[in-house]
Amino acid sequence: MNRTRHDGPLIVGAGLAGLSAALEAARAGAKVLVATPEPLLNGCSSAWAQGGMAAALTAVDSPELHARDTEAAGAGLVEPGAAQALTGAGRETVEWLAAQGAPFDRDADGGFVVSLEAAHSVARVARVGGDGAGRAILSAVVAAVRAEKRIEVWDEARLKGLAQDETGRVVGAVVERGGRLVEVTATAVVLATGGAGGLFAATTTPAALKGEGMALAARAGAEILDPEFVQFHPTALDVGLDPAPLATEALRGEGARLIDGQGRFLLGPEDDADLKPRDVVARAVHAARIDGRGAYLDARTAIGEAFPHEFPAVFAACMRSGLDPRISPIPVMAACHYHMGGIAADADGRTTVAGLYAVGECAATGVHGANRLASNSLLEAAAFGRRAGRAVAGETGGGRALPVEVAPDLPEAALAELRAGMTDYAGVVRDADGLTGLIALIDRLEARHGAAAALGAARLIVQGALDRRESRGGHYRSDYPQAAAEARHTRVRTARVVALEAAE
Repeated sequence: MNRTRHDGPLIVGAGLAGLSAALEAARAGAKVLVATPEPLLNGCSSAWAQGGMAAALTAVDSPELHARDTEAAGAGLVEPGAAQALTGAGRETVEWLAAQGAPFDRDADGGFVVSLEAAHSVARVARVGGDGAGRAILSAVVAAVRAEKRIEVWDEARLKGLAQDETGRVVGAVVERGGRLVEVTATAVVLATGGAGGLFAATTTPAALKGEGMALAARAGAEILDPEFVQFHPTALDVGLDPAPLATEALRGEGARLIDGQGRFLLGPEDDADLKPRDVVARAVHAARIDGRGAYLDARTAIGEAFPHEFPAVFAACMRSGLDPRISPIPVMAACHYHMGGIAADADGRTTVAGLYAVGECAATGVHGANRLASNSLLEAAAFGRRAGRAVAGETGGGRALPVEVAPDLPEAALAELRAGMTDYAGVVRDADGLTGLIALIDRLEARHGAAAALGAARLIVQGALDRRESRGGHYRSDYPQAAAEARHTRVRTARVVALEAAE
């Protein structure tokens, strides 16, 4: 194994959260190394986000109202202080990104154009080009990163393990780069490794994101918060693609309706029926498909001929699949979209392990609870990513790294078996029999292939779902369909095992 010393923080992941952290750390004077398995702009959910960034940007809105909506969506498990920290940074974060060059849509007076999405009290989602927010925002941040001399980027560098000293402090990481293992020691490590959509056969996220950062953090002794809470987006295009293209929620905000194959409303005729929280809408879509009625998003009247220029990304995805949404409804399904749970972290990204930070989707900061409010994720990535960057810039490192146990890879056939099982039994609707069988599958795969990080992440999600004997937010148990009287977090702390001898 090659070894190298970096005199500054190591950031693993190059989505909006990781790069926001890198910029702030560099601007605070730190020398930053970013390790990413894909070239910048590739392989991260940030670039795929369509709807935009939620923030209180208008006279009829406020950070307090935004925080209340966030807490209501989270079904009793949002931490109020975290939500207030997030929403209070809304306008500042949007303006910071605009200053980096993010081309948010503007009105004639120069204000931000905002859209309405499900479970928001008012329109507050800042957009770019209708449905191109994620890639446009990230492109601006990437340009700023490339111009920053204090940031070095390693692409084709995949996380394989975390290095700790004899006290348990994280002092670096092992990455695989160009087919070789490299141990990088650093003053601290920021995990920005994204979500876990790649564990599911039906997903709207890059399939390479399999929760591995969460699993490796757990192996290092970090607390994992609410891993069972996974959000399923109700309007992924059902066109046989992996990952599934997404039809943004903003379409329903503009009046598009969910119908079955006979043209009947899935959730009722009321104008706002399709703007219920995502878990409610996802279950309605799932039930219609299971019943054989089919599920479709009808935008013919609400969007119609404006589709190509108002929602160009969705329109292009439809047309590539032989669908013209101007003249026919779009077949949709519920698919894994966002992981609310993850590595327990505060608003500055600090985890329960010294020297280890987590930001973005791999982190659980308390702002999403049991069900993420639409378009809060890009805001969290940038706002809390920036905070983590400022915090990590002051880290000075720890002791000598002990030997690192490198996680094996899961073969493609085994991963496909796991993904199918996760969608079938840990998806929109769950029950004890399915989850118990899924644990048995994970056991069998681990016995054959070793303790792959993907299996560790899947186990955290499935065991959390099995232990939570209620339905709440994105987690629905058909055998426990009611919510418990008291909302309680799941907290998982894996015993850390560290060799006592110093590294050779």
